[in-house]
Amino acid sequence: MSVLTLRLAGPLQSWGSSARFARRTTETAPTKSGVVGMLAAALGRDRTADLSDLAALGFAVRIDQSGTRVRDFQTAHHADTDKAMPVSERFYLADAVFVAAVAGDHDLVRTLHEAVRAPVYLPYLGRRSCPPQGPVDLGITDGDDPAAALGQEPWQAAEHHQRRHTTPTVSLPVLAEVAAGVTLGATLRDQPVSFAPSHRRYALRNVVSTSIEVSNPYFRPPDERQGRAARRPVPVPRHAPEALLTPLPTHHPQDGH
Repeated sequence: MSVLTLRLAGPLQSWGSSARFARRTTETAPTKSGVVGMLAAALGRDRTADLSDLAALGFAVRIDQSGTRVRDFQTAHHADTDKAMPVSERFYLADAVFVAAVAGDHDLVRTLHEAVRAPVYLPYLGRRSCPPQGPVDLGITDGDDPAAALGQEPWQAAEHHQRRHTTPTVSLPVLAEVAAGVTLGATLRDQPVSFAPSHRRYALRNVVSTSIEVSNPYFRPPDERQGRAARRPVPVPRHAPEALLTPLPTHHPQDGH
């Protein structure tokens, strides 16, 4: 058994587990169906392909940077009649970072690892309009507990977010899947059964909320922070948009130009 960990970060993410008509919401963390869909796309599987092996993977996700929920309104028209469709209300997570882990048979996990590094179809974070920022692959570890593997991963939040914390460690929320037959925790309808466009199907699964302590790489003792601030004040950068412009060549008046 092995565990594959993935860094899910980008300007926008949207992980919906339910939708009603024109209102498309997002969960506060990646769903299992969304991550399994990303892995299936990386493998190059058709939407009608069998998902039983991927659906059987153990799953857990860590919230490294919760981000901000934002709302957008979108319009569309029917392609054949050009008739306007109802305005849809869509929700996203902006500036969020998560670490997801899937556990399963070693050969399958290794195949997924190779696919994520060289995907057939480009990955996206819940919706096609949400590409990831940087590589999603974090590597493979031995074991069968995805939540335990998350405890071994360094904090993946953005540097500016980490610097805001002044403690040597931080507590990060973890949503871990419960073994089949156990009725603890919350229930989510994001267990993928079929991604077929004609009839998408999702089953229920149970999730428990825990937390993991990770080190803060930017922690400094109070006296050291004060000493550094006194010795090396941070200069305010000059706003110089003209620096991005290419200067025009200068000509001498005698050139006749």
